[in-house]
Amino acid sequence: MTDQNTMRAVVFDGSLHVVDDYPVPELRPGWARIHIKTAGICKTDMELMKGYMGFQGVLGHEFIGVVEACDRKEWLGKKVVGEINAACGDCEWCQKGLGRHCPNRTTLGIVNHDGCMADYCILPVSNLIEIPADVSDDRAVLTEPLSAACEIIEQLPMTGVERAVVLGDGRLGILCAWALSTVLSDITIVGHHPEKLQIARWRHIHPVADSSDVEPGADIIVDATGSGSGMTEAMRLCRPRGTIVLKTTVAYQGDINLAPVVINEISILGSRCGQFKDGIKMLQDYPDMPVERLITDRYPIADAVYAFERATRSDAMKVLLQINP
Repeated sequence: MTDQNTMRAVVFDGSLHVVDDYPVPELRPGWARIHIKTAGICKTDMELMKGYMGFQGVLGHEFIGVVEACDRKEWLGKKVVGEINAACGDCEWCQKGLGRHCPNRTTLGIVNHDGCMADYCILPVSNLIEIPADVSDDRAVLTEPLSAACEIIEQLPMTGVERAVVLGDGRLGILCAWALSTVLSDITIVGHHPEKLQIARWRHIHPVADSSDVEPGADIIVDATGSGSGMTEAMRLCRPRGTIVLKTTVAYQGDINLAPVVINEISILGSRCGQFKDGIKMLQDYPDMPVERLITDRYPIADAVYAFERATRSDAMKVLLQINP
């Protein structure tokens, strides 16, 4: 049984398990404690279990919840999502508004910061975004991966006439295709799962089951394969002086021949977290964006180990943990 000082949590410490006596995170000045409603299982969570970042503790960085405690009273009771990087606020990068790259940052459920797969998590108040009334919980819980997709639009100037190819028909690949389709009209998504490619259909997106059917010479290639081999395919399809956007985060990439990058003068753009305000705005501006299609299943926190196993299956898109009603 939990008491007021302990909580249920999904913990990785070399193995994955659920505990009911994990310490409730201590509130800090300028921070909020959030009562978690729903958390999402992400590919990054599964990579952490393979050794990525050497993380141990409470997993999870995708959530919706309600502010339960905070020294800013106006936030109490607000339903929120939260930016996952807790920056120091003082360094050069923070002063430039790039706290996502603060060298002293912690990252929710990823770097030195217990995550959201628990009854409670904490974040700086400055990280919180109130969920608008016209955005449902099932849409809001996908703010983090959608914002990561929006990051491409922030980082890469586009005129609207570029041809883009997204490699990978997982949840992030589909979200990248959907985000790009709000600014481009020629987008192909490549994957190996017919049911996922069907889910990806929206606006003018063209799903393809075999990359050999894609004409090389695209202006923009997004690698969201989750595999080290994605980069090789991206180099093959990218035009000279085109751009490859790396969205894949894997624990081990192996050897890659980067000669085509030099020969074809290809730009490589690493793209990670996006700003949640962009993800929320896209959900509001495009209410027909079918993000709910990505939800494969949901489980109570007590079944988290099974939920993670479910998330590894080839047909899984987004598996949710229902932490609290």
